[in-house]
Amino acid sequence: MTTETSSPSDLLSVAMVTLGCARNEVDSEELAGRLEAGGFRLVDDPAAADTVVVNTCGFVESAKKDSVDTLLEAADLKASGRPQAVVAVGCMAERYGKELADSLPEADAVLGFDDYPDIAARLRSIMAGESHEAHTPQDRRTLLPITPVERALSTAPVPGHASGPASLRRRLDSGPTASLKLASGCDRRCSFCAIPSFRGSFVSRRPSDVLQEARWLGGNGVRELFLVSENSTSYGKDLGDLRLLETLLPELAAVEGVDRVRVSYLQPAETRPGLIEAIATTPGVAPYFDLSFQHASAGVLRRMRRFGDPESFLSLLEQIRGLAPDAGVRSNVIVGFPGETEDDLQTLCDFLVAARLDVTGVFGYSDEDGTEAATYDAKLDDDEIRGRAEHVTALVEELTSQRAAERVGETVEVLVERIDDETTEGRAAHQGPEVDGSTYLLDGDAQVGDLVRAVVVESEGADLYARVV
Repeated sequence: MTTETSSPSDLLSVAMVTLGCARNEVDSEELAGRLEAGGFRLVDDPAAADTVVVNTCGFVESAKKDSVDTLLEAADLKASGRPQAVVAVGCMAERYGKELADSLPEADAVLGFDDYPDIAARLRSIMAGESHEAHTPQDRRTLLPITPVERALSTAPVPGHASGPASLRRRLDSGPTASLKLASGCDRRCSFCAIPSFRGSFVSRRPSDVLQEARWLGGNGVRELFLVSENSTSYGKDLGDLRLLETLLPELAAVEGVDRVRVSYLQPAETRPGLIEAIATTPGVAPYFDLSFQHASAGVLRRMRRFGDPESFLSLLEQIRGLAPDAGVRSNVIVGFPGETEDDLQTLCDFLVAARLDVTGVFGYSDEDGTEAATYDAKLDDDEIRGRAEHVTALVEELTSQRAAERVGETVEVLVERIDDETTEGRAAHQGPEVDGSTYLLDGDAQVGDLVRAVVVESEGADLYARVV
């Protein structure tokens, strides 16, 4: 008597397509882990998959448009290729639910965060032709009415979040850098931001779960851990210890195989001296500060439901550079916010000149559904917003080039990420993944994953060129 077994090629195949931020990348790898454990075979090419899962972004209008376009492109493959179903997940799917399903019949299903734990069963039913009723969105901040003490004692999965305390994960990228999620959600109420309404309240992952995943990543070729969340400065507050990140960083840096740990998304108003010191001075932690300034005018910041002014921000930068003179600092700013005057814009520009940031992302304001700012008066017209954004972008490009030029002569540690046509590309400690430029090595025989010391000899925009020491 013989027993027939299925070969890997007999398994239903799925391709994950990820849009948006690093947090979405982690969600995709967690979904991939669940799908693989549920009997699916992961493939890279959507055209070669039985089903395509698009992890959408719902942050700003342009990202939502990209998500819709990607879903439509995937749906087109059903007519010309192998895919039988296209499924939307992620922030846009969670945020709009039934509305998205009704307006985009090309997608076979729109799944929310509550579908993630049973994603394999959901996909099987969809591919079997069963209809899926998309959820009606709700404010997910109302789904977590428990105290920090209860959170600290509970081992139950967290309701209303894309990932629970501990999740399966399957790497979709073989590079030496990987994002590691510290938390989900956000408790801040910035007037322009809709993220808390669909990502939920801030929930820290347990340090033991973060460390366990870090060790798994280190054992799977990851040399840099990129710590991500909606607000990393809040890590631990719901577990009763706001200094938890300061104590966790040295432990993460000591994980076998890991050469560098990088923290993303710090709120300036919450960036305390102890955290600055931990990031700036802990061996193995990149002296890198991703500070979400958003503006510099105190009046505009108040209307944004944020805090700060040029003086407090420059003082914060002085503290950082006092401990780590070569620290990398990046930020994002919004221009054209309702009520922003010419004087406010000049305040922002003067601050950017004085701040000497390595990289600054510039966004023109646009209304987001359900936000307080969408109800504000004194809105600028689109042409004015576009003009202001172009003005600040031109300034930022010049400042970024100047800051990079200041680094000529510095010795940097470069994590090599790719070698192509005799070009060796990586990132120095002050350069975050994808958004902060690269460092190109002009000599040496480094391999992908190596951490190489080199001297900067030239710059172009945010990019650096260096010779191996």
